[in-house]
Amino acid sequence: MAEKRGNVWVFIEQEAGKIADVSLELICKGREIADRLDVKTEAVILGNNLEGSIETLFHHGADVVYQVEDKALEPFTVLPYAEAIVSLLKEHKPNIFMVGATLKGRELAPRIASTMLAGLTADCTDLQIDNFVDKLTKTDHKDKLMQIRPAFGGNIIATIVTTWEDPQMVTVREGVMKITSPNKSRKGKVVKVKPEISASSKIVKVIERITQEKSIDLKKSQIIIAGGYGVGSKENFKIIYDLANTLNADVGASRAAVDAGWINHDHQVGQTGVTVRPKLYIACGISGSVQHRAGMDESSKIIAINTDPDAPIFSVAHYGIVGDLNEVIPKMIKAFRAKV
Repeated sequence: MAEKRGNVWVFIEQEAGKIADVSLELICKGREIADRLDVKTEAVILGNNLEGSIETLFHHGADVVYQVEDKALEPFTVLPYAEAIVSLLKEHKPNIFMVGATLKGRELAPRIASTMLAGLTADCTDLQIDNFVDKLTKTDHKDKLMQIRPAFGGNIIATIVTTWEDPQMVTVREGVMKITSPNKSRKGKVVKVKPEISASSKIVKVIERITQEKSIDLKKSQIIIAGGYGVGSKENFKIIYDLANTLNADVGASRAAVDAGWINHDHQVGQTGVTVRPKLYIACGISGSVQHRAGMDESSKIIAINTDPDAPIFSVAHYGIVGDLNEVIPKMIKAFRAKV
């Protein structure tokens, strides 16, 4: 009889009771992986007064939700969160533990992995289940988590495998997994947990919190006009905004344009920015490095404008225009306005 495999766990990030999109993405992916392994999908959510945040997790695929509540868990500080989660992981021994690669997740996951002596692959862009043969030990590992992420500055895509299960831990980039339609008739089990948090984990106290909304959330955009270093200057980004206004679109940018100071980081698309999946993505003056393509290559329709016919962006574009964006974009604007 095969040894019973542990379940798939997802850390649920929340702020004032609102669940982060990346956590819903991971619940949906966790459901897919759990079905493949014939195990349960379980979520762990921490905070205080969480009652209104649970049902949607069942709707998206969770079988069990561990509801961990304590005043020390609101607002988020890493030490009590890590202590509470490590205690649950040691007790329930999941096979896989997934965390969103957010500011909170990137602070939390390494601390948990270090305490658990577990492997951790950061910033994954895909997760698959497959068999793995360790050529050094000639050991055959069944149904392992293939942890897929860009490596060497984004120049290759690496597949990483953790050959032990204590558990297999990953952080996953926001926006790379799809949120499936919720099944509102789906139910699950809530396990309420009162954590034992040591005094040493409460040494950091939040005196004051100052929050600032992002200037834009490109993950929800249906049309994005993105400018790169080929736009030429901050002043010349006006032509990108003109096209965006014409199409009722949002403005994105490559890392090179952000690093040049032409537009702020909230607009950055790519490996070190945001991953987007709009219905239409128009890349203007963007060469198309691997890092940028990783953040937009699943857009439904991609149009690229570049003076270099060999620019890598054309390899993922559905339509390519070789030309000067300062000449092409005004003609596009004129054509679109003529049809309105």
